[in-house]
Amino acid sequence: MNARQEPELLLEDDDAELVPSTGREQELGAFLRARRENLDPARLGLSRIGRRRTPGLRREEVAAMADIGITWYTKLEQGRPIRVSPKVLNAVAAALQCTPSETDHLFTLAGMQRPAALTGTSVCETVSATTQRILDQLDPIPALVQNARFDIVAYNNAYCRLLGVDLPNLPAEDRNCIYLALTHPAWRAIVVDWHGMVAHMVALYRAAMAEHVHDPLWEAQLERYMAASALFRDVWQRYQVRGIQNHVKQFTHPETGAFNLTQTNWWTAPRNGARLLVYVPADEAAEAALRKLQPPVAQGTAR
Repeated sequence: MNARQEPELLLEDDDAELVPSTGREQELGAFLRARRENLDPARLGLSRIGRRRTPGLRREEVAAMADIGITWYTKLEQGRPIRVSPKVLNAVAAALQCTPSETDHLFTLAGMQRPAALTGTSVCETVSATTQRILDQLDPIPALVQNARFDIVAYNNAYCRLLGVDLPNLPAEDRNCIYLALTHPAWRAIVVDWHGMVAHMVALYRAAMAEHVHDPLWEAQLERYMAASALFRDVWQRYQVRGIQNHVKQFTHPETGAFNLTQTNWWTAPRNGARLLVYVPADEAAEAALRKLQPPVAQGTAR
């Protein structure tokens, strides 16, 4: 993909406006250059052919990824007066892999208001009382609601017991299945084939991310996974993809030994990819294992 050679095409955007003088033009340019130079061309699939005089991406590469003109982008990085729409500025932020906070900062430096439609936030990810009641009623069968980025939106107590993770006391940003699988020792210990599970999750995330190229939320999540685990970084470079399917997963626990649960998926909100995952016992031994993991009070009241 080549950068456009005629940046004047940007003027056809009805929403374009002259970037106002804010006194922060040099800071804007420094911010853009810092983001550009901190990006790894190899991770973004860009060729290393030719000598790179500076680290990170070239200006023409950023312009190409944002689908804008190189001359226009150069002027923006130099803090010169140009016409730009919020949509195009948002595309620049996406090309530079900016997080939501960094994108807001970019708009502030440019003296522009970022429209709510371009914030990149997903639809409300809270669940209804009805959904939570379904999860609770499934206990002792572990169940959760997960969004497309593997964030845990809701769960029941049986799911916490299964993985040995105290989800209510974890920061919201840590309630993510991939992140916990990579970093939480109890989660890792309960899964029999931990390496295989991670490889499976990485392949699912890569396949799903194809529909969210340059989305700041997805890119920020990917960066967090990369920073958290060498295994994730290694598997990511294999370029494997998978689709979501019901499948059997093997768990183990000191009190029960190994047992098999069938991960069954239902989509609860197709708009944002949220799905209900239920871990159904694959046999009587698994049913007995889940009952054994129940707290004593629950066992005493069970009928």
